Amino acid sequence: MPVHAAGSRLYNSVRFKHLVKKSGSSASARASNISLNLTPFVDMMTILVTFLLMVFSSSGQLLQAQRGLQLPEADSKEALQQAPVIIVTGTEITYQGQLVATTESVLRDDSPTMKIDALYERLDAASKKIKEDVGLGHLPKDLQKACDDAKNNIRPQPGHICPDGLAILQADKDTDARLINKIVVTAKAAGFDNLLFAVKNK
Repeated sequence: MPVHAAGSRLYNSVRFKHLVKKSGSSASARASNISLNLTPFVDMMTILVTFLLMVFSSSGQLLQAQRGLQLPEADSKEALQQAPVIIVTGTEITYQGQLVATTESVLRDDSPTMKIDALYERLDAASKKIKEDVGLGHLPKDLQKACDDAKNNIRPQPGHICPDGLAILQADKDTDARLINKIVVTAKAAGFDNLLFAVKNK
């Protein structure tokens, strides 16, 4: 194969007849000067890479801080495992990222049961689903073993707690104690006896 000098080979070695602009007779054909604009493609790839980096960098975090939420600090370095999350900010209560009630409405409620009905319904449904998974053995091996150890009163390892009855509470450090008490009572009524408080490590 002969060696040619460096240069453009488009339309020379391969003829694109549908891109050729003909002038005059069909015998005299002149190739069009067509350039490919790569700017939109580069922009799209940059956005895609940025999105993937954000997704995979946050996938290792079990808990994410919500706006208006300042967690209390603690010296413990133990990691929390994945579990249903209740978040209490200065203005609202959310469960798994969905608004359940406002803190003002909950504090105004003087019900003797001290139970937050909207939160109880969601926690009760989650508790039944978790108990079903534990009973059918649909959990990962380490968590299934943790549930078996819990039945034998064996202390669980950090990050490997049986999910049956386990929930995580993220509460702002200035949250009213009455509100925390109502959430604890609601969680216990729904079957979540093991309520972990999320804190910020120093």
